[in-house]
Amino acid sequence: MGTITENVKRLLGEIPAGVQVVAAAKTRSSQEILEALVAGITIIGENYVQEAEAAFRDIGDRAQWHFIGRLQKNKVKKAVAVCDMIETVDSLDIAAEIDRRCTEAGKNMPVLIEVNSGREPQKAGVYPEDARTLIEKITFLPHLRVMGLMTMGPLTGAPEDYRPCFKETKNLYDKLKVSSIPGVEMNYLSMGMTGSYKVALEEGANIVRIGNLIFGERPAKNIDK
Repeated sequence: MGTITENVKRLLGEIPAGVQVVAAAKTRSSQEILEALVAGITIIGENYVQEAEAAFRDIGDRAQWHFIGRLQKNKVKKAVAVCDMIETVDSLDIAAEIDRRCTEAGKNMPVLIEVNSGREPQKAGVYPEDARTLIEKITFLPHLRVMGLMTMGPLTGAPEDYRPCFKETKNLYDKLKVSSIPGVEMNYLSMGMTGSYKVALEEGANIVRIGNLIFGERPAKNIDK
């Protein structure tokens, strides 16, 4: 593993045109994030609102900010203040709170719908068969813009273990794209992390969320590939 600069340049050199790289900055310092930005990263992904706030204070609009973690209602106001996109909307309840806070802030928020394509009850995300119903309800919220889908896939296992989840999410994305739901743009499909992004790209992802491959391994207790 090289320096952050070397890692970014290597990664961007192999990523196909039209694919966005979100640098997953969980637990990373502002200095590390800045090094990634100077090397060519443009989008920073944060899992926790408190960390996003701290990094935003140091870096501001030198980056685009995506929220990629599980968002709690009591953190939505702060997330709306910092983020340019929220990738993890999975209920009408959280969507309505984002809309309410956007109304207060005079802001529109692009969002992705998080899909639990593995149908794992312990994980966040709407099941694929329920995604369209949720999206249609969200279209009535004036300050949200549904722009695509996001999925995690299994938390452990070999890269190939992710493929069925990625494939199902891509099929759903394609169906929704041709459905032409009013007010919905299926432009982004966010799938794949350090251990699975190559499979995700093969299955049609155009956003990948990369942490360890950019910043290096976290201490063992914090590893989240």
